[in-house]
Amino acid sequence: MPAGSHRFEIGTIGCTVLSDGYASYPTPWFFPNADPEELNHALESRRAPLESVLCPYTCLLVETGRHVILVDTGLGASSRTSGAILARLETSGIRPRDVDTLILTHAHPDHIGGAVDLRQPGSPRPTFPNARHIISERELEYWTEAHPGRSSLRLPEELQADMHFSACRSLSALRHQLEMVECETEVVPGVRVIPAPGHTPGHLAVLLSSEGRQLLNMGDAAVHPLHLEHPDWENGFDHASPAAVATRRALLERAAAQDMFVMGFHFPFPSVGRVTARTEGGWKWRPGA
Repeated sequence: MPAGSHRFEIGTIGCTVLSDGYASYPTPWFFPNADPEELNHALESRRAPLESVLCPYTCLLVETGRHVILVDTGLGASSRTSGAILARLETSGIRPRDVDTLILTHAHPDHIGGAVDLRQPGSPRPTFPNARHIISERELEYWTEAHPGRSSLRLPEELQADMHFSACRSLSALRHQLEMVECETEVVPGVRVIPAPGHTPGHLAVLLSSEGRQLLNMGDAAVHPLHLEHPDWENGFDHASPAAVATRRALLERAAAQDMFVMGFHFPFPSVGRVTARTEGGWKWRPGA
């Protein structure tokens, strides 16, 4: 596989992690309530920069034999360091029209931006014309409300406004292909979506199951491996921090208890590994699949 793609199997289900690109964010945005001294020590021990976090955008291609599913689409071509998802799909032999199911874990721009084509003049068009677009009903309601509540986000107001604009623009362009879910739902055999609220009101996780093997795609329930070791460290992008922390703990407990593979959209590429409980609390991240 070329750089930016990583192939593995969950039973009979073929999985390919595909990089759409990356961005860099100020460290406090990812860990707003962390003790600064403890956070700096944790970053230094990983030889990571203190001032900023390099943040990959990693989507998941799922091939069951009967279905071609894409989980999230990346930011798309609105940034100089993103927009690679179509090229990555092409290297896997997949054309946009081949995707029959697109799962949107939530409507933040780095997850839904690649679902619409902004390159052509006029209104944005769906990138994946034949795909049903799975999204939580609560997520759709939240972003299409006249004045969605954003006060809990610890981010610059201009960024919050841009996120809202991008979500509304994308959801409007996709409105004829959206399929809403309200609860844990099997969208195709072996692929389930699980409500995982907190990061956004209708945030979803995705569970793959085949031949006794499982992969839990957490979406943005955790955006950095340090959120596993310190699950109470919050994320400034979370719309409801207490709910996000509770969801994170519940997903990680489930994954560790059942020895699942785990994927984090923003984890270091290829973004897949396992989690094990630590005696001092939290979970340890073991990359690899």
